[in-house]
Amino acid sequence: MQLRLEPRALQSRAMRYASPLIAAALTLVMGFILFAALGKNPPAAFYAFFIAPINSVGGLAELFLKASPLVLIALGLAVGFRSNIWNIGAEGQLTLGAIAAGWVALDPAFADSPLLLAAMIVAGILGGMAWAAIPAFLRTRFNANEILVSLMLTYVAQLLVNWLVFGPWRDPQGFNTPQSALFADGALFPILIANTRLNASVLLTLAAVVVSWVFLEKSFLGYKTRVVGLSSAAARYAGFSEKRTVWVGMLAGGAAAGLAGVGEVAGPLGQLLPTISPGYGFTAIIVAFVGRLDPVGIVFAGLLMSLLYLGGDSAQISMGLPAAAAALFQGALLFFLLGADVLVNFRVRVIRAVPLDQPRAAL
Repeated sequence: MQLRLEPRALQSRAMRYASPLIAAALTLVMGFILFAALGKNPPAAFYAFFIAPINSVGGLAELFLKASPLVLIALGLAVGFRSNIWNIGAEGQLTLGAIAAGWVALDPAFADSPLLLAAMIVAGILGGMAWAAIPAFLRTRFNANEILVSLMLTYVAQLLVNWLVFGPWRDPQGFNTPQSALFADGALFPILIANTRLNASVLLTLAAVVVSWVFLEKSFLGYKTRVVGLSSAAARYAGFSEKRTVWVGMLAGGAAAGLAGVGEVAGPLGQLLPTISPGYGFTAIIVAFVGRLDPVGIVFAGLLMSLLYLGGDSAQISMGLPAAAAALFQGALLFFLLGADVLVNFRVRVIRAVPLDQPRAAL
């Protein structure tokens, strides 16, 4: 008996939504094997990884706080990914959004303005869009690869924020620590739940979920991005501009990442630091694909990735698991998702072996 993959006439809608569940189940199986190999009690390790971080109000608040930038960035990336525009530089766009927001927060001209936080939000969005506009321009003008350009710009953004906090924006009262001055209270998002770090930036993320769903599923521009992604030839025949789609996809990702940067510096950080994000811009790529580039699916995928972040810290403290455990789970989830996605376009056929003098029968 043999197994053979046969192409499907049409993509399987059921498998499209089942493959993330299959990938999550396989990731859990891998985790069970990993914990056993490390000499840990698998049930206790799973409890420390997936239950202990969220068994309190504070834990749930942290879950939503970390999920917020992941969901927000993934929503923006999904716009481009649906049209085959591969923005891999959301981490750099987040950093530029944080820098732009920090510039407003530290400017004495805005110190007493009631619109300080609103100005920071606008500046952060524009900063992320400006950084995303560079690969968009190079792609549409010189046909440069937006994957490489957007990714390399991430390192430029990191060097820029390092120069600022080590140089002109360093806090003069910070004992020579590379950081900016603390932002004023008017430059911070208000706390939603007392004695937690959960702040009003999550409300912007919820609003972005609604806006992105309307854009992707109900707007004509969202329909054009899907057409370009499915068939560029059909899009050209219909008169849809491929270059405009590149700009829309890149700028949407940059705007979302820039807003996420504002949420970090005007939220839990409260200032500019050399490291603004623990890798949200890269992890959001996994979130977008696990969520099937669908706004609702991205919300659940973002919560799952947030739990992996928290679980890694919890398991490291309580059970002495390696710090890389969370990253291993993230990578395994994406690996298994890519493997399970084969079943969207192919079906498994069982071929029964028969004697050579008889015709082969397919089951």
